[in-house]
Amino acid sequence: QVQLVESGGGSVQAGGSLRLSCSPSLIISRLNHMAWFRQRPGQGREGIAALSTTPEFVASTYADSVKGRFTISQDTAKNTLYLQMDGLKPEDTGLYYCASSGGNWYLPLNVNEYNNWGQGTQVTVSS
Repeated sequence: QVQLVESGGGSVQAGGSLRLSCSPSLIISRLNHMAWFRQRPGQGREGIAALSTTPEFVASTYADSVKGRFTISQDTAKNTLYLQMDGLKPEDTGLYYCASSGGNWYLPLNVNEYNNWGQGTQVTVSS
């Protein structure tokens, strides 16, 4: 079981930026791929960004709702996954989760692809 610890959530005005961090208990390159999900009030958990964390396979993908505004990345030296969020909108408000998968890059934004989850960090964007 991989432990994932998120940080970096908070409150910001529309148009602002936040950077979320996720620190896994295992070496990030051994996790195959990781992703960020969010759960907006009254809605299910949706995948917004995913990244292959193995050096042999380079890939990333984004949900249309965040494409061009959010960037997923990793720092192998710090063993940390990031989500840089720019141009935040009130509809980005929600609980953000980090997740990891030991499986293949098949449906990387599908919640069922992931078996390890962080505790979540709240992001609130005011208008």
